[in-house]
Amino acid sequence: MSTPTEGLTLGAVSALVERKILTDIVRISRAGEPVFNPDTGQYEPGPPVIIYEGHGGVFPNGDPGIVLHLEGQAYVDDSTSKYKLITPLDAPVASREDTVSVVNAADPAAIGRTWRVLDVGQTSTLAVVRTTFLDQNTQSSTSGSTS
Repeated sequence: MSTPTEGLTLGAVSALVERKILTDIVRISRAGEPVFNPDTGQYEPGPPVIIYEGHGGVFPNGDPGIVLHLEGQAYVDDSTSKYKLITPLDAPVASREDTVSVVNAADPAAIGRTWRVLDVGQTSTLAVVRTTFLDQNTQSSTSGSTS
């Protein structure tokens, strides 16, 4: 007797997740090379470089937390606004300090929000999607506001 999951491969699960769950369009960008400004004699940040724009999703990773930092003590760069980015395995791996934004989503409140990548995207032997942990940059949304 066969079962519904017989013959189900990680590739098939990954394709199903991409098609049914990762329905938003997300963008991962990082700081561009500095550009010299001859008027000021200073290097200024160059335009951001988009390393990925495609299907993905940003999900809460628990409730906002409280992080206590003791003066003079080393601490892990913990986030008080924890989220995770889910992307297909073939998307480039995000690096620490990259920026993630939602370009298009079913929830209008998500569009335009930005997050800072806390660490390199995770990988595992049995991965079907890539998970990257984030800290929210934007703490308010103008979506849906009425003037």
